[in-house]
Amino acid sequence: MTHTSPHAAHDHGAHSVHQHGQQQDADDLAEILDLDAEVLADHIASITAWLPVEAAPRHIVDLGSGTGAGTFALLKRFPDAEVTAVDTSTSHHHRLLEKAKSEGLAGRVHTVLADLDTAWPDLGTPDLVWASASMHHMADPDRTLRQVHDTLAPGGLFAVVELAGFPRFLPEDAPEDRPGLEERCHAALDRHHAEHMPHRGADWGPMLTAAGFTVEGERTITVNLGPPHTEAVGRYALGGLRRMRGSVAEALTVEDLTALDQLLDTDSPRSILRRDDLTVRTERTVWAARRT
Repeated sequence: MTHTSPHAAHDHGAHSVHQHGQQQDADDLAEILDLDAEVLADHIASITAWLPVEAAPRHIVDLGSGTGAGTFALLKRFPDAEVTAVDTSTSHHHRLLEKAKSEGLAGRVHTVLADLDTAWPDLGTPDLVWASASMHHMADPDRTLRQVHDTLAPGGLFAVVELAGFPRFLPEDAPEDRPGLEERCHAALDRHHAEHMPHRGADWGPMLTAAGFTVEGERTITVNLGPPHTEAVGRYALGGLRRMRGSVAEALTVEDLTALDQLLDTDSPRSILRRDDLTVRTERTVWAARRT
């Protein structure tokens, strides 16, 4: 669960700007994570309901917890459990703890700040470990799988949830002047991720088996929501495409980049927020593996 640290700027003014940019990026990501949890709440709940637990877990670890989508779904599914949320981001933890406090769950949530690529923290002996959209970020996922195996209580369950890329929102014939734009953005993003995150889209079943787990189930959930869509879906699409732009801008034609920027301009009549034909389309696959 690595993250890239920026090179320190010698000029204090430049450093301050860089810090501000980092904070803005963290805030934008946190908002997307919150919107993901809101828009896809029913699908996350269906995954937690499907988990083949032998007994209701009392101690759960959420690896790469973000702002708590998995944490709160698991707390709802298992009302007697406590969750240890592990993440590299202090701002994500702060947001998660604020939500826990507002929902009266502060006593059931604990946070651990850690980069699992550098050091494995003491996480106790959990009955269930949950890793949603975090395993493909690991520099050495095989090592992480072995560490999870050794951390789990005997008979404990490891749930690996991975997404088939970021959701798609636009119809295939949109926008009107550059139909297929979103698909071209995704193709460029896939090329970018293939270089920087080679484990994205991996089949985790064989790797879980190699780490000593018994894979007890695999399930793919197809998401296709709307139209009509909620206001949150519009903001979800806006935030996701904004983040995507940073990775794909250099790979797009001038015409595609112009059309993308019009979608991202909230003051433009072509803003994605003004569209009434958005859908949320993606897939999530979950592997349930037991330490025997």
